[in-house]
Amino acid sequence: MTTTTPQPTATGLPEGGLRTQLIGALDFETGGHLPEAEIAYETWGRLNAEKSNAVLVLHALTGSTHVAASSGDPEEGWWEGVVGPGCAIDTNTWFVIAPNILGGCYGSTGPSSLDPEGDPWGSRFPFTTIRDSVHAEARLADALGIERFQAVIGGSMGGARALEWAATYPDRVAGMAVIACGAHSTAEQIAFAQAQVQSINLDPNFRGGDYYPGPTPDGGLGIARKIAHITYRSEPDMVARFGRAAQPEENPFGEPVRRQGRYQVESYLDYQAAKLVKRFDANSYLVLTEALMSHDVSRGRGPEAEVLGSIRVTPFIAAVESDRLYFPGQSQELARQLPGDVPVHMIDSPIGHDGFLTDLDQVAAEMTRVLGL
Repeated sequence: MTTTTPQPTATGLPEGGLRTQLIGALDFETGGHLPEAEIAYETWGRLNAEKSNAVLVLHALTGSTHVAASSGDPEEGWWEGVVGPGCAIDTNTWFVIAPNILGGCYGSTGPSSLDPEGDPWGSRFPFTTIRDSVHAEARLADALGIERFQAVIGGSMGGARALEWAATYPDRVAGMAVIACGAHSTAEQIAFAQAQVQSINLDPNFRGGDYYPGPTPDGGLGIARKIAHITYRSEPDMVARFGRAAQPEENPFGEPVRRQGRYQVESYLDYQAAKLVKRFDANSYLVLTEALMSHDVSRGRGPEAEVLGSIRVTPFIAAVESDRLYFPGQSQELARQLPGDVPVHMIDSPIGHDGFLTDLDQVAAEMTRVLGL
């Protein structure tokens, strides 16, 4: 039996696995500055000689670069079955790049990264906008020699970045997929986000963001995750899964003085909080949440209708029928303001916002058809 060694892509790097790229000094939209930054990313497939087959996939708030399993990392990814050989985004044809957002904690420069003197940036990390993150991703594309993406695709915060890419770098994007996200963050979305930010700020271990090396503000981060997760799931889904049932061997009805036991839904939220605390940095959560609060594709560019009406990339817009964080109406408003007759493709999932992660397969084939993938 003959074995072969995987061939490198045109970037000079083998497929798969996490790697980082220095992108130089960065000036931020509101005046912040980093003397040097790097972006972590993963790839799937091979970049062709013309570097014309690149697709950019962008993660949600607490997502990572790991979209799908690869030879470099066989662990299942967050859009498994969407990206890969023979999948909707077929990596036999397309070279897929998934970067970790600037300010994150999965390899890109963020608050837990070290400054030139070797100290964590902490509270000194610049205020970051969605537009700032897109500028950093464009620097990554520059470093890899990619002048134009066939498509930029993202859901939730990834969708905000995809839309910002189309507005900021229209000559570098042929098509965009904006999934479960609108043209701007609404008052309600900002309100939910502000409660999460405050829960972290008020944790006594937060220390204004300068808590490294610890103890870490796990309590505040856990509460932030609980607030967020409630918005990620639909009310009917909560009722169907938990109802008013008590957690086994606990009594949530009450004790003589204070209640000790939990309902099943409380146990579920505790579990989600504990999972995130183990894998995510509280400062990054705060930075990225505030970045998403800043999302407004028309900021500094004019009326939203005019800004969206001038976008010339091929659009694919999708929403989750049961989403109560990014209501389908917000996707429909976005689609109405784009040039031409742009449909909104509905994901029929009962679980709410997270349906863009679990049920994208419902619209993936149409997405790739529209975007020419």
